[in-house]
Amino acid sequence: MNIEASRRLQHFQTGIFAALNEKKDALVQSGKKVYNLSVGTPDFPVAEHVKQALIKAAENPDNFHYSLKDLPEMLEAVRTYYQKRFGVEISVDEITSVNGSQEGIAHIGMALCNPGDVVLLPNPGYPVFEVGAYFGFAEQYFYDLKEENNFLPKFEDIPEDIAKRAKYIMVSYPYNPVCAVATKEFYEELIAFARKYNIIIVHDNAYSDIIYDGVYGGSFLEYPGAKEIGVELFSLSKSFNLTGARVSFLIGNKQVIDAVKLLRSQYDFGMFLPIQHAAIAALTGPLDGVKAQCAKYQERRDALCKGLRSIGWDIRDSEGTMFAWAKIPAGFHSSQEFCMELMDKTGVICTPGDAFGSMGEGYVRFALVLPVEVIHEMVTVIDQSGILKK
Repeated sequence: MNIEASRRLQHFQTGIFAALNEKKDALVQSGKKVYNLSVGTPDFPVAEHVKQALIKAAENPDNFHYSLKDLPEMLEAVRTYYQKRFGVEISVDEITSVNGSQEGIAHIGMALCNPGDVVLLPNPGYPVFEVGAYFGFAEQYFYDLKEENNFLPKFEDIPEDIAKRAKYIMVSYPYNPVCAVATKEFYEELIAFARKYNIIIVHDNAYSDIIYDGVYGGSFLEYPGAKEIGVELFSLSKSFNLTGARVSFLIGNKQVIDAVKLLRSQYDFGMFLPIQHAAIAALTGPLDGVKAQCAKYQERRDALCKGLRSIGWDIRDSEGTMFAWAKIPAGFHSSQEFCMELMDKTGVICTPGDAFGSMGEGYVRFALVLPVEVIHEMVTVIDQSGILKK
């Protein structure tokens, strides 16, 4: 029997990620040491009080039933956390859980868009941003993020006819992959632009706790008018190392929240209750570990970026996120060409920038997922390989 998958799935290709993984496996089998900085999975441990909350909840057999809804205690924990952490007042009916920000972003277009709507997306962009628009049958308009503008959009470059048809705009700062942060003035300009054209703002706020050099990591919802015009995705994955638990929240405009709740009610029976209890413990417990972890990420950032500059690779310091974004060295024609040669010569694996869109060509992304001493070793290996002297 010949079974054909949906033609819509042809839009999605594994492409370079499959090629990188295949080459990594070949290097490992050959006995070569591999430094894998391609995937942003935190290597820090989960806080003990969070782990114990999950274990205790899992010992209660009633917690293995359908949850059907978010626990009131968890919604209250989010509300209180936002008030204490960001100074943002929200009500519990302006919050809904999603099974990770990736899932929330992938489905938000289905909850908001109709055929003919436009979604404004960043380029370079995290791939799931495009997926959300695609699933909503929306047209996609990509706005460019350029290094000379600190990877912030220029709203005046978006054609007015596009802006008038736009249903929502996707933004995210601190931003993976380009590792830039946004200013107060940017958010004010963003909100004014969205108000002018009646555009919903969807802000992915996964990295507000991983931001460097004493810069404040805040929330989009802190700015006047934000809640009236948009929503924010807040994730426990990176701040609390709960990537596998898939705990995120969509917070803000109640009409958007209600639309997403209605959509999710059609395919989900609620977050596993022990995970909800772990989320409560994370949000209501001490945050010293989160701050200490940020300091360790900065040490890794410094080891990578300063280390590479010391051997002749002019890489800018990451301003935030658990990544670094670097222009490829001179002498290479493409990000993919450089990534493959880097793997062959050094065992170092990074992600080619064109995996994030056309404006990512000429760059690579490193994940800060190795200890400082290993990063120092890796920098030495790169230097000795001669790849920067091509």
